[in-house]
Amino acid sequence: MRLHAHQCRVRYAYLVLLSTLIASSLMVPAQSPAQERRELPERVPPKRSSQIQDGFGINSDLPRDPYLPWNRWWWTRMFDAGFKWIRIGQYENSSDRTSWDWIEQKRGVYAASPELEDYVDSLVDNGMNIQVQLMYGNAMYTSPGGKLPDTSVPEPGSFHNDDRSLYSVFWPPNTPEQISAFDRYAAWMVNHFRDRIHYWALWNEQDIGYWNPWGNAEKYGKLLASFVPTVHQADPQAKVIYGGQADPSREFTQRALDTCKCAAGIDVYAYHTYPGYGQNVNPEAMDYGAYSSESPQALRELVNHYPGIKPDIPIFDDEFNSIPSWAGSDESVQSKYLPRGLVYNLAAGVKTFVWLLTAGTDGNEYDDFGIIHGLTNHHTDFTPRSVFYALQNTNALFADTKFDSSIEVTSPDLATLRRQTGFPFMGYGFRSKKGKAIVAYWLAAHSLPGNSFLPLYENLSLKNTGITHPVLIDVVSGEIKPLVWKQGTSDTLEALPIKDSVMAIADENYFDWPVLPEAPSSLNIDVAGGSARLTWQLHGGNPTGMVVERRSEDNPGRPGNWEAIANLGLITSYNDVRDGKGHHVAYRVRAVNPDGKSAYSNIARLQPRL
Repeated sequence: MRLHAHQCRVRYAYLVLLSTLIASSLMVPAQSPAQERRELPERVPPKRSSQIQDGFGINSDLPRDPYLPWNRWWWTRMFDAGFKWIRIGQYENSSDRTSWDWIEQKRGVYAASPELEDYVDSLVDNGMNIQVQLMYGNAMYTSPGGKLPDTSVPEPGSFHNDDRSLYSVFWPPNTPEQISAFDRYAAWMVNHFRDRIHYWALWNEQDIGYWNPWGNAEKYGKLLASFVPTVHQADPQAKVIYGGQADPSREFTQRALDTCKCAAGIDVYAYHTYPGYGQNVNPEAMDYGAYSSESPQALRELVNHYPGIKPDIPIFDDEFNSIPSWAGSDESVQSKYLPRGLVYNLAAGVKTFVWLLTAGTDGNEYDDFGIIHGLTNHHTDFTPRSVFYALQNTNALFADTKFDSSIEVTSPDLATLRRQTGFPFMGYGFRSKKGKAIVAYWLAAHSLPGNSFLPLYENLSLKNTGITHPVLIDVVSGEIKPLVWKQGTSDTLEALPIKDSVMAIADENYFDWPVLPEAPSSLNIDVAGGSARLTWQLHGGNPTGMVVERRSEDNPGRPGNWEAIANLGLITSYNDVRDGKGHHVAYRVRAVNPDGKSAYSNIARLQPRL
């Protein structure tokens, strides 16, 4: 009933506002010779991860055959879309290669698989910052059974919470012996990856069924009390993350921190937001009604004022999404909600991680989650949903910006707009590291499927931006159009479209970054007649050439350095003529153009001939 009322208010607002507004579309006034504009790109040019210093995050399962093969075109898409942070540590809803049951498979013996080393290297070499959830149990230690196994067998992706089987990995460490065993695993991980990974989170959604039999704040706090010094002793430069809560429950956090007595040692606090989980609820509702009397805003207030907590502690919303398969939603709704959520959090000083790059469809989420389709044996496998491009635009425009409270976004008609539509107007100013302003605004509406929202039109005044030649940017589509200030002003824009998706205003000189090629994908090797034939796929970003790199891996655990062995034209294959007998060799490729280099492809290996 509540959603139906919102729909009626919106339809009523259309009749009232559209009958009184002259503008039915955005008209760009004629330019005088003195106002001649530089040529604009038609759409937002992408930024790659390597071009960003700080930005938004993505969650991802690590590649795993056969459902997430590394040599298909999905992994490199996060680098092409400009995500700067990644959160790893679970596969679908089960354990991943970083988890305890994978790292310690024989009691007291710790090892990272070669695949894990490759994936971490790929993330680092392609410009990503990594946080790892150290999570899940290990049947050798945490099983409630009276007989404990001598080995740990990593679970498949179909294994997920809530699972209370005898040897489930969801049983947490509770006893002193179990906690000590977990700390040994944690210390090994932090030390082993200390040059590549610097952020370590304890557990995932410990307030619900990922902690068997159900979330327990005191038990989590007890584990946290041991985990904090373990991480810092293993690597004094490492950062400890209070693992992301499923719900913004202040009581759970309060009890966990009271038990832990380690607030001063926590470097980052994390929570998750899925407002109205399972149904279409607009993202801004996370702070007014989606969680009843709780909210992320109220939770942050508790954390920021908790005794001993670090001043200005970074806050991560490290799982956020609104799923197109949820009731009352579709892909057009998701494409609007995700940029809205990211920019809304950015204005609050919260770093957001989107859930998920692509789903391992052997799990319990099928292909519902993922900004790229997973393996479903359809022609859509590993193709982006429309939200992928909306997020690529969001990353390019707002990464490396911070909220600027001196920028004012006002209009005399906004109060009327709120009364007639029932939805608040959101307007925020941000400034890049180069000092350039960008303004984001939208109507925090309950969006309907089918991209059915009709734009409204209002005059907006933008104070203290420094923008001289304004342009209007549709963040979902990426479309850019020139604007002019209202005659006689340098801060007022007339008849701007007000939508239920993020619109942005910046100067025409805002788009000052080069467009690097997209990463090649699907690198494969065939061996014939003593030579290795490499093949790959090329993509966008106007590549003009290729670089092939190789490294020797004859020394187990200590591979050699990558070396460029060929600079090629725009081709998709290469023969490395060499005798591969008895040698372990790895390859990767990247594309180049006059502006720079792409991210690297997947790594492919030549198995030695005997």
